[in-house]
Amino acid sequence: MTRSHFHIRNRFVLIGDIALIIISVLGSFALRLDAGELTFYFPAALLMCAVALAVKLPTYFFFGLYRRLWMYASTGELRLITAAVTAASVLTSGVMLLLIGAGMVQPGMPRSALGIDWLLSLILIGGSRFALRILAEQSTLARAAGKSKRALIIGAGDAGALVVRELQRTSQLNLIPIGFLDDDPAKQQHVIHGVTVIGTVSDLPAAIEQHDIDEVIIAIPSAPGQLVRMVNDVCRLKGIPSRTMPGIYELIGGRVSVSRLREVDITDLLRREPVRVNDEAVGAALAGKRILVTGAGGSIGRELCRQIARRSPAELVLLGHGENSIFEILLELQNDYPALKLHPVIADIRNAERLDQVFTAHQPHIVFHAAAHKHVPLMEINVTEAVTNNVLGTRVVVQTALAHHTERFVLISTDKAVRPSSVYGATKRLAELIVLDAARTARRAFTVVRFGNVLGSRGSIIPIFKQQIASGGPVTITHPDMYRYFMTIPEAVYLVLQAASMENGGETFVLNMGAPVRILDLAEDLIRLSGLEPHRDIEIAYTGIRPGEKLTEELWEEGTPLAPTLHPDIFRLEDSASFSTLNLPHAIDSLSRLCRANDTAALLDLLDELIPNSTIRRASESNVKGQASLLTFDL
Repeated sequence: MTRSHFHIRNRFVLIGDIALIIISVLGSFALRLDAGELTFYFPAALLMCAVALAVKLPTYFFFGLYRRLWMYASTGELRLITAAVTAASVLTSGVMLLLIGAGMVQPGMPRSALGIDWLLSLILIGGSRFALRILAEQSTLARAAGKSKRALIIGAGDAGALVVRELQRTSQLNLIPIGFLDDDPAKQQHVIHGVTVIGTVSDLPAAIEQHDIDEVIIAIPSAPGQLVRMVNDVCRLKGIPSRTMPGIYELIGGRVSVSRLREVDITDLLRREPVRVNDEAVGAALAGKRILVTGAGGSIGRELCRQIARRSPAELVLLGHGENSIFEILLELQNDYPALKLHPVIADIRNAERLDQVFTAHQPHIVFHAAAHKHVPLMEINVTEAVTNNVLGTRVVVQTALAHHTERFVLISTDKAVRPSSVYGATKRLAELIVLDAARTARRAFTVVRFGNVLGSRGSIIPIFKQQIASGGPVTITHPDMYRYFMTIPEAVYLVLQAASMENGGETFVLNMGAPVRILDLAEDLIRLSGLEPHRDIEIAYTGIRPGEKLTEELWEEGTPLAPTLHPDIFRLEDSASFSTLNLPHAIDSLSRLCRANDTAALLDLLDELIPNSTIRRASESNVKGQASLLTFDL
């Protein structure tokens, strides 16, 4: 970006220094002597002028005083000027003392003039440099005053001060800083670079009106999503733009592209405070245990492995079907936890013989079952694969865990298992029942953890929205009134680990996820947090509801009793009554038989029959019509 046009070439600075050196020397004699003495010592003053010019100019050049752009002078330049002037004055004084000793100067010349010369030189040389900076800033402000917009800065810290300095010295930005808003009481009414802290962030609406603000800049690189969203909402209501300043570490690290002000943190999109885990309870449950994670290469599986590794298990078995993803998490954990015993295992959970070999070799105390096919539209056209992996595969893992006396078993489930309208949701509902049935019949600590959509996981909407935004849009949404529960990957893992520390067996744990979020609002938030304006910079297009999708999801069926747990944001529910008449072994055998025959129609009918309040068959009737839009994103 082109800077201000005000610039004094260093040759003119050199000419100015010649005049200032002469003024400094003559001034030192004038301040030390009266008129009569000054006339007597005038030849000595002229000699000292010559010596000073001969010594000081090369010294200043050596210290780099003629290689600086003084319009950017700061405290670093002040230290440089002090060092250069001091060194030059010492050398000048040394030469003059030698000349005095050699009798080349009138006897009795006041040596204090040498010290006065140093002080005057410091004032004149330093003052001239900073005068150039002041003139440059005034020139920039004068040119911009008539056409610039008025900016309000959120945050009066280091980042806020940096923003103000940049706005003041760069006319091309066409922004004049009018004031700061900061919640720190100690900063109220204080002035930073000539700009006053005029209130707190809660005063934003009044400040915009009172000071006729044209734009708001959030100068808090680590600002939480709640603050960013509040500022954006107020600015949107007032009809003015807002932007977020990235941290310097983000700029240097390349996290911010030219199309965005800063990388969006996933937690910015979470419309509630993130859930925290009881580390003491979780640590006690996992420390010293042999632990196996299925689906260890997936988004949830990887984070599970990271969090488990921090709790000092005896061994950690990474089981997955994709060799590349398992290799990646293995390298990461080996680098972060070199002392931890890690066992990468490539296996299909549907292969009972292979799983028996794995359990025999490692004898896990705890199993976290995160392996599943989870892409809703894809499972609508791959029904047999969804059933064999998510249902029959879960039965194999559960039966193997029972046979090897596994102490604890945690199934990762989804809100789509409640009154399912998709093949994926139905298979996860049956997987839940398999685990809960094993807990009741074998009296083991086998449990289910159910949560909503996970922000940032593979196949989820956030990575796809980001890619669409980076490509200039449009962002595609199936329906403007579609709502979902959301959580972050760490939150999902916190819940799973917390459940593992609380389970007695047969429970289904759910998270208090707050109110469901409209997908349209989520997309607009992501666009704004990326420094752009929805419907103006990035278009939003509606593609229509796809097979298996619902407008809203539920974490439990209406009327299901909830019970509190030791964690305030985790609840326990009992929903086995809905399946009291189900002959589970017979149902699973029937599904297995239909899968071998690849009878998709019969599978859909049976899933609807097995699960109360499901609408799988009806939702799947539109598969052929909806296949063109299957790969937009997963909700």
